[in-house]
Amino acid sequence: MMRRICTLFLALALGSAWTMTGTGKPRPVNLFMGTAGDHGQVSPAAQLPFGLASVGPDTRAVTHSGYDYDDPCIRGFSVTRMSGTGGDGTGGNLRIFPAGPEQELRIVKETERAVPGYYETGLDDGTRIRLTATLHCAAEQYVFGAESGRCLSVDFNSAIDPRRSQCAWKQLDDRHFEGWVESSTVCNFGAYRLYFYLETDQPFTVEASDATTARLRFSVPAVEVRIGLSSIDERSAADELAAIASRRFDSLRQEAARAWDAILGHVDVRGNTEEQRTLFYTGLYRVCLSPFHATFGGRYRGTDGLVREANGWTFYSGWSMWDTFRTKFPLITLLFPETSSDICRSLVSLYQTGKRNWATMSEPVPTVRTEHSQVTLLDAWRKGIRGFDLAAAFPGMVAEADEGRVPGARNGLTRNAPDQKMETVYDLWALSEIAGIIGDKEAQARYAAESDSLFEATWKREFMTIDGRFAQMRGNGMYQGTRWQYRWAMPVYADRMSAWHGKETLADELEEFFVRHLFNQGNEPDIQTPFLFNLFGRPGKTDSLVRALLTDEQMVHLYGGNAEFPTPYIGRAFRNTVDGYAPEMDEDDGTMSAWYLFCQMGLYPVCVGTDRYELFTPLFDRVILRLKDHPVRIEKRRAQTNRIALDGRPLQGRSLRHGELVGARRIRFE
Repeated sequence: MMRRICTLFLALALGSAWTMTGTGKPRPVNLFMGTAGDHGQVSPAAQLPFGLASVGPDTRAVTHSGYDYDDPCIRGFSVTRMSGTGGDGTGGNLRIFPAGPEQELRIVKETERAVPGYYETGLDDGTRIRLTATLHCAAEQYVFGAESGRCLSVDFNSAIDPRRSQCAWKQLDDRHFEGWVESSTVCNFGAYRLYFYLETDQPFTVEASDATTARLRFSVPAVEVRIGLSSIDERSAADELAAIASRRFDSLRQEAARAWDAILGHVDVRGNTEEQRTLFYTGLYRVCLSPFHATFGGRYRGTDGLVREANGWTFYSGWSMWDTFRTKFPLITLLFPETSSDICRSLVSLYQTGKRNWATMSEPVPTVRTEHSQVTLLDAWRKGIRGFDLAAAFPGMVAEADEGRVPGARNGLTRNAPDQKMETVYDLWALSEIAGIIGDKEAQARYAAESDSLFEATWKREFMTIDGRFAQMRGNGMYQGTRWQYRWAMPVYADRMSAWHGKETLADELEEFFVRHLFNQGNEPDIQTPFLFNLFGRPGKTDSLVRALLTDEQMVHLYGGNAEFPTPYIGRAFRNTVDGYAPEMDEDDGTMSAWYLFCQMGLYPVCVGTDRYELFTPLFDRVILRLKDHPVRIEKRRAQTNRIALDGRPLQGRSLRHGELVGARRIRFE
């Protein structure tokens, strides 16, 4: 036993150096970026790419992801969460506190370390914790301090948002528990249930318990806890643990590092600053935290609560589509087409098994909302992703549209506010395009006419003629955003806007929009506006504007998530610090990270649902996209670009189709 403990302490001492190199080529990732206060709402938890198990610390200061860097007081270590989704958060299940519940413990901040797939820290009683994960399992090592009581308090009913929390658990023997937990989804719109199987590598005695907690006492100074998770049943959760029974902790940790090396290795960036490289790879890491791999032994539970087979493919769940359809899923489609195919097949299943815009009461995993899923499916199809059946999802899309559901609204409310109408236009447009793809010409014409009509009526009435109320947040009943910001919400109708209002006039007004600092970089409604200059004939403006947004320390921000700032925030919205995002800015499940990555690479999917990217000068001197067939090099010579060459041939204009991008060898900004 003493040799085992000494070996464990040695591993803890060397852990920081090992995690900074990992396996293969090191790439800088800062898991603590954006973990302080209301600056991103993310977590340093240990997790695999798209893994359900996300094992990390929960602090007393409750945030959307359970952790606040600025608060050292610890509530324990839980095994689920979503990254930066806002609302009240979700997850925080099966929390373990390495002491009695009456005690207070603090993180010793100088001992805290986190790299992709691994977290460690020391507590002020001398206890040391190491955490890692597989797709569906958490592995937690506790080395008790001299002042500790060799005790673990398990809260089977823990949750970041406890409003729907309930659980059932039973002790199987002196090393095992099993049961289930049920918790709220984000904003308490629904609930999910997870089954668990918990085992320790050392026997314990239960010295106190009640309906939701158990206090475990150990006679040894170190213990490892493993927790298997499943949406199916307890037996399935036990099977997840059985699959890794012979694997030591450090083997699991190294496997997690290799998994992240493979993901991050899809892109190489050269040039610019070390901070910008860290922001890039941290962003790519956060893009790939969800949706969650939710297939267990070839089975999955649908949003209707029924178990189905997934033969030869992976079912994913855990959605924040209102945000992520805009940037995150287009980036996954570009970099990870096979994963995108399974994600799309999962969305088709969602339409077949009771999809609602917000979560149902029988979700399989933590989740948020699913509106605009049809746009994601259309976008992937247009970019050559196959392996999913658009026609099978179409009846669900039609039912959703014909019931008049509004993105973001409860219980099928009608399309009332201007922002709701603009969001609905996007869904109707996508539905029309999908109808054309599957050959339903009648539906194509019907939804195209409805989309066109709703857009024209809304844009001409609410957004065409600028007045003194345009800069008001939540004006005219809108949920988030101003009329200035929602004015640009449908770039697929840019030609019609130009026909009605004049392209030069729109370009002038877009310049005014940025000169007056009316762009809200910390929220999604106007996220595509820096790239619209390409559509209105002034591409040089996009070049200079994007560079300023990424690098200008004097950038002025007037708006937070839901209101104007009392005092404008001055500075960059993305920084490599613990308060690394603008105030009140949620990272939104990879949406903001994907936006930033596209900006750094010099291409952006302005019209999601088409196969078109708008091009502008990249921040890095060289970006290498390691795609399936061959690498694509994106290079620049200067900060401002007058000409773009595609495989040595001058490119006409500043747009590129997806097939041209993935088929290219070199894109050079000259």
